[in-house]
Amino acid sequence: MAGGNHSSVTKFVLLGFTDLQELLFVIFLLIYITMLVGSLGVIVLIRTNSQLHVPMCFFLRHLSFLDICYSSSITLKLMSGLLAERNVLSFNGCITQLFFFAVFGTREAILLILMVYDRYVAIREPLRYLAAMSHGVRVQLVVGSYAAGSLNALVRTSALLRLSFCGPNLVNNFYCEIPPLLLLSCSNTQLNEMVMAACVGFIITTSVLAIVVSYACVLLTIWSICSAEGRHKAFSTCTSHLMAVALFYGSAAFLYFHPFSRRAEDQGKTASVFYTMVTPMLNPFIYSLRNKEVRSTLRRATNKLLSCKYSHRSRSNQAEADITCHSGVSRRNKADT
Repeated sequence: MAGGNHSSVTKFVLLGFTDLQELLFVIFLLIYITMLVGSLGVIVLIRTNSQLHVPMCFFLRHLSFLDICYSSSITLKLMSGLLAERNVLSFNGCITQLFFFAVFGTREAILLILMVYDRYVAIREPLRYLAAMSHGVRVQLVVGSYAAGSLNALVRTSALLRLSFCGPNLVNNFYCEIPPLLLLSCSNTQLNEMVMAACVGFIITTSVLAIVVSYACVLLTIWSICSAEGRHKAFSTCTSHLMAVALFYGSAAFLYFHPFSRRAEDQGKTASVFYTMVTPMLNPFIYSLRNKEVRSTLRRATNKLLSCKYSHRSRSNQAEADITCHSGVSRRNKADT
């Protein structure tokens, strides 16, 4: 069996949501499409406009890419399961889903810190901002976040592979995640619980502390140099960012630190929906549309698209008018003849 354990289980049945499956499919599909359109729109907009080739938009583009990967690793299997009688996932498929979900989730958590750090440097030290956040530095930071995410996922997955699963194989969730899987193991899971608490606790604690301290410094700086209107805009932006961060980390903390029990599994499904679908859907709107440069570039691109469409329609109408006029002249010439 995978990982050298003694599991007799070869597949898992994801119980997911048993009621209102058709309605939930439509809701989750709309959420996924909104996330996909928003994230792809941000990526294309930043990629095709040189005005947005700045440090903050560099991180926004990677955040949008991670949101697509992060949400797709869960949502696509969930929606297919809602249309099937049973949502079955092989043992190796379950481990693979868990690994990539941990990779993308950890990378996103670290990338949120990098984005806050970028704002901190931009406001606290504007004169050396471009030097401090040069392209080389940004690439190193993003690569470091990818390496940290892969390492965290590898540690947690390796610890899970040492366990044996003898049955039952019913996972009371809509995707494979460590807490519900530990309840199904017939091995001693104390080490896994310690590893999970250490990894997740370290990531959440350091991330939240770094974000809160950075935003506090940013707000103090803005308070000392900006007008009342500027402070209001800054507070509004920071509040929306902090709400997104609180939703992401709060649902993750509830999922991993809530006492393991059957009842907690049912409550964890709701937290998982926010953690895996709602937050990635909101990120493009919170982080991108609240960005002045992105908003103005999007407005220009929209106006350009509408003007091109109007110009094309005007040319088409003019061409039709010319054809009609030419046809009328030809008929009169024939009549005269």
